[in-house]
Parts: sequence; structure tokens; C-alpha cells
Amino acid sequence: MPAPLRYVQDSATFPDAAEVVIIGAGIAGAAAAYELAKKGIKAVLLEKGLVGGEQSSRNWGWCRQQNRDERELPLIIYALRRWEELGHETGEELGFRRTGLVYATRDQTEIDAWDAWGKMAQSYGVRSDILDARRAKAMTPGSTTDWLGGVSSPTDGHAEPALASAGLAIAAQRLGATVIQQCAVRGLDITAGRVSGVITERGLIKTPGVICAGGAWTSMFCRRHGISLPLGNVIGTAFRTAPIEQAIAMPFYTPSFACRPQLDGGYTVAVSGRGRLEPGAQSLRYARQFYPTFKARRKILTLRLGPAPFFHGPEALARWQFDGTSPFEKVRILDPRADMGLVREGLAAMREEYPALAGLRLAQAWGGMIDSTPDAVPVISTVPTLPGLVISAGYSGHGFGIGPGAGRLAADLITNDRPIVDPAPFRYARLVDGSGLDAPGMM
Repeated sequence: MPAPLRYVQDSATFPDAAEVVIIGAGIAGAAAAYELAKKGIKAVLLEKGLVGGEQSSRNWGWCRQQNRDERELPLIIYALRRWEELGHETGEELGFRRTGLVYATRDQTEIDAWDAWGKMAQSYGVRSDILDARRAKAMTPGSTTDWLGGVSSPTDGHAEPALASAGLAIAAQRLGATVIQQCAVRGLDITAGRVSGVITERGLIKTPGVICAGGAWTSMFCRRHGISLPLGNVIGTAFRTAPIEQAIAMPFYTPSFACRPQLDGGYTVAVSGRGRLEPGAQSLRYARQFYPTFKARRKILTLRLGPAPFFHGPEALARWQFDGTSPFEKVRILDPRADMGLVREGLAAMREEYPALAGLRLAQAWGGMIDSTPDAVPVISTVPTLPGLVISAGYSGHGFGIGPGAGRLAADLITNDRPIVDPAPFRYARLVDGSGLDAPGMM
């Protein structure tokens, strides 16, 4: 498990009806609950485990525009504005700080890619400053590497994953939302071809609108209703250090590690870009769609084969009845093991790069399951074949920062309000209608 989650008290009453039900209380679901409550909508936020217990508390905590796919830029621009507003608006400490961030490298190919991205992003009003060797060194005081160059994104920032989802859920409660944890949704109640309720382990909640923000579990949930949602799951490893006099003041990416300063004086650290595949039935089902991405990134992925994913977790072959135990109740909090080899590698790289951090100590390491789409752009969309359902999933390893925007967009879609950005890039149909998908952009 990552850093201890902030405690969220369940609402006192289990409802029998709601205007909207949100399945999954990660950052996207909690943000949707808050935005719906602000609209005056009676919303219910349901979580099979704990608020923010899975990937939303296990990510790096970066809130960045830099290096995003162009299709996501309007939404992340909105999301960063909301991050800055939400702390004041809700009175909750979400940990957001607009510190800027820095990428540094000794590879000219990376610098060229960042430069090209920055020129594209200028048309959206996003500032991205290419650094020559002198400026890269100046932006990374205390580092031992003579960088060839880098890029700085001064308007980006970071937040605390262990605080953010909980803070938004609590703020939503204060505005009238209902929050219930340890309550899995087994399926949808469907009447005359549209959503009419959710069937939970505690009973039926009638509702005409559902936002499914179930992270890595979303594809399995949708498949139970005949909806094909191609998601691939990758396990990432991250760790946090004990507090130490900080030598790095903002999120910092290098080819050997990426880190973020925490509010407690430690760092959240990961080995840049590395992940583990543990394929099960879902991976095989969507192998064709994901093969191009796997081929491009196979050198940074570790493949671990075994029978367990076919029988347990979101990759499993699963059938269940709505009046019986579902796979979601069997795994309350998805807690993949950390790759301790990557942890040791990351610690060693930080200590070597920053002599001032020679005393850096490991406090905790964890794994997290990242749900990705074939084009690495999320689905935030209605489903044409099932009116009343909005899917919010497939954030592909960069969903935390965009979370407040994703929550607002999902809230707009489920209420038929004018969306804050054009939702077309996030439409569900692009994954299943036979149209060619664009290649993943920068991530």
C-alpha cells in the first residue's frame, strides 16, 4: 500500500434512489461527485474498497501539461485551473502546488521531441521552455550529471495522491452527495434498453444515470453488459522516501528516475517508464489492439506469465450473477506487489545523482495497476448502445493530473449540460467502430 489514505466517513444512510450514481471513488469519480454536487444533483459515490485506494493514491502525483497528447491539452488546461481553485473552494488540503517541473536528458532525440511538442503546445497557450546545457544545469542544482539539455514547464505542478480523492469526496458530501465505501456495484439494472439503476451488494439503487469510473476493473464491468471496452493493464512500481532535507524542489524527470517532493519532506520516486505485464484473459482478448504499443515499448516492460491473472483480479475470466458475490467483492483493494529491483535501482540513481541525498532512506514501496487504451487517451463518454451510462476510464498512466477536468466532463455528459471541452477525442466509439486509432502521443 502507498502512504496512509485520508479517512472518509461513510454517509449515514444508504439510499434507494439517486439522480446519478458514480461507480469508483478514485480521482475521476470523486471529482465527478463533487462537480455534480455543485450542480445541485443528488449523486451517490460508491466504492468497493476505500476512497482513492487503488491507482489514484499510487501514482506519481504529477499535474502536468508538458508532454501530453495534443488531444488532452484542452482538458488538462482546465484541470490545472481547477486544481488551483479546489483547495480554496473546498477548504481541503489536496496538496496541490504549482511549482513547475523539469525534464533533463543527455539524448538529443528527446530534446528534439520536447521542442516539437512545445511548438505545438504554444497554440494552446501552454508555456514550455527548452533548456540548453547551461540552463538545464542551473535548473537542477546539486545534480552531478552534465545534462545535454532539457525542458521546463513553469505552469505545471503536483498534488498529494493520498489526500486528493478523499478531499474531493468529503467536499462532495458537504454539498449533499452520498459516499458509501465497502460497497461493490455488481451490475446495472436496465429497463427498456436504458439504465434504470445499479445493483450493489447491499441492494438496488434506482437511478437514470451512471458514471462508471472503475479504473482497471471498468472493462470487466462493461463486458458483463455486452459492452466491449479495450483496456490493457500494466503494473507500475513507485516508492516514497523518509523525510530528508530536500535537494529537489519540483517534479523532476531523468532517464534513470522521476521524483516529486512530498508535503512531509520526502519524495515519491519511480524508475522512469518501467512497468510489468501480467497478462490474463483480458490481455488476450484485446492483444491485437495493443500489439503496436507493446512492440514500441517492449524494452521497458517486464513480462510475467502465470495462471493467477486468469482467475483473480480485473484480467480474469469471470462470470457472476447479480444476486451473488462478484469479482469486485473478492478484491476490495487491488494491491499488486512492488518490483523491489526497480525500487533499489531508483534509490541508487537518486543517491548517485544527488550527493546531498546520500542518506535517502526507503519508507514504503507499492505497485499500482494502470488501465490504458490502445491510443493512450482516456474514454470519457456516453455509450450509444446503453443510454444513461457514461464511462470514465483508460487514463493510461496520466489520469491523476487531469482528474478534476475528467470529473467535470463526466458530470457534464451525464447531465446533458454543455461540456467544458469538446468530448470528441474521448468518445467511446473510436475504440470499437473500426475507425483507425491515432498512435499514442507523448505521455
